[in-house]
Amino acid sequence: MSRILMIGAGGVATVAAFKIAQNADVFTDFMIASRRKEKCDKIVEAIHKAGHNMDIKTAQVDADDVEQLKSLFNDFKPELVVNLALPYQDLTIMDACLACGCNYLDTANYEPKDEAHFEYSWQWAYRERFEKAGLCAILGCGFDPGVTSIFTAYAAKHHFDEIQYLDIVDCNAGNHHKAFATNFNPEINIREITQKGLYWEDGKWVETEPLEIHKPLNYPNIGPKESYLLHHEEIESLVINYPTIKRARFWMTFGQQYLTYLDCIQNLGMSRIDEIEYEAPLADNPSEKVKVKIVPLQFLKAVLPNPQDLGENYDGETSIGCRIRGLKDGKEHTYYIYNNCSHQAAYNETGMQGVSYTTGVPAMIGAMMFVKGIWNTPGVHNVEEFDPDPFMEQLNKQGLPWHEIHDEDIEL
Repeated sequence: MSRILMIGAGGVATVAAFKIAQNADVFTDFMIASRRKEKCDKIVEAIHKAGHNMDIKTAQVDADDVEQLKSLFNDFKPELVVNLALPYQDLTIMDACLACGCNYLDTANYEPKDEAHFEYSWQWAYRERFEKAGLCAILGCGFDPGVTSIFTAYAAKHHFDEIQYLDIVDCNAGNHHKAFATNFNPEINIREITQKGLYWEDGKWVETEPLEIHKPLNYPNIGPKESYLLHHEEIESLVINYPTIKRARFWMTFGQQYLTYLDCIQNLGMSRIDEIEYEAPLADNPSEKVKVKIVPLQFLKAVLPNPQDLGENYDGETSIGCRIRGLKDGKEHTYYIYNNCSHQAAYNETGMQGVSYTTGVPAMIGAMMFVKGIWNTPGVHNVEEFDPDPFMEQLNKQGLPWHEIHDEDIEL
């Protein structure tokens, strides 16, 4: 018997819920909770309409409020809390898990609301408390971070004695036919892309200007796409867990139209995350005005297309993987492991586009690994610290098959 409580009702949560319902032999009791209960109910309705008859409970909770979380956890008594809410809420959910004796899993590391900055230090600080409580916290179990870290662990286990160079490459070659839209929460997406780049080389971090370093890379079944070096959280844990790494970088593709709009957004001040004061007319009395405080990026999020609504007209595919160079039996080898995911196939199965699919499926598999007792060590752990093999087996079964290329030009 396994009791899973999932917090969040966006695109990633929708995919994870579908996949949990498809694996009802593993997940016996399931609840979805979010700030708006009606969003949870809508997910359950879609799952049942697709022919999955799992009994799914729903609830309302403010994930910023530890006391509300504790009340919900004590009522439902989940074995595992799957956090698919916003990264701002990681710590409040972890606090509630500790208070109520619940294990924890997420897909993205914590970042504060008032600073466009993310790193694992805030969550790693919980290690001793989770260990003493006999609870397991699994960090970063999406695709990147998540599958990319597991790909690295798999390569280290089976193909290398020493990983020396690691490049994680993320290409979205899909077309949603919108002038400008983000593939996941616009606030989180734009904060991530507009901050400075960061990579690891020769034992130290190297900082770059935002999107300063870029080059064309070839992606399987897609071809060449301009790829930009970004800071991404999985690099932080991977260089610790694989200390032979001499250089580790993360690359993501962007189309020129997207970058042009992003540049305009920044120049207009719409990517700001600090509050500004705005004098607005009252809705029921336009002649009277009131001063309100708004965050420009949060306002922008409200007017941009909802990532959950992109799937129907989304064509093309994603391609995400790891390009690795290192030593095996004293000889240098290259290795490229990747997954390509069709936006339309993802939509046909779950009603969500490929970016949500590639994050939601691994979240479910991580929960499966925990429930089966395969990944269940007290403390706070990044996914590469666990055995990658059973996870890799499930990727092939659950809709994200992976492919390998040995000893060919990896371009980096």
